[in-house]
Amino acid sequence: MNEITYHRVGDYLVPNLYLTKQPEKHIGKYGRLRLNYLKEHKKGLYTELLINGTLKQHLIEIDDSATDKVNELVKQLAKVEHIDENLKEHHQMEWVQSMNNIKNRAEKIVFNEILYV
Repeated sequence: MNEITYHRVGDYLVPNLYLTKQPEKHIGKYGRLRLNYLKEHKKGLYTELLINGTLKQHLIEIDDSATDKVNELVKQLAKVEHIDENLKEHHQMEWVQSMNNIKNRAEKIVFNEILYV
């Protein structure tokens, strides 16, 4: 357990509080979505992470794992559905539609498996 120390200012005892060093990395799309989810649906966990000073690290980890999973799923689904450079070269709009469809499905999977749990 961390012990809180105090110093006297006049008649008052003021806690000695220090900020912990936070990671420098930027929180991306999936980290921000996770933050909103925690604030709205998991208030206890959000408060715990905030008080412990681990919220930003948690959001960065979620963002990284979600991004990696989406990229992996997009590659796998594109391979299974034969969406390749040949299609991109000859039928660009069809390729864009297919890739957008694949990305949307991959994100839906990631939302249910990583972000909203």
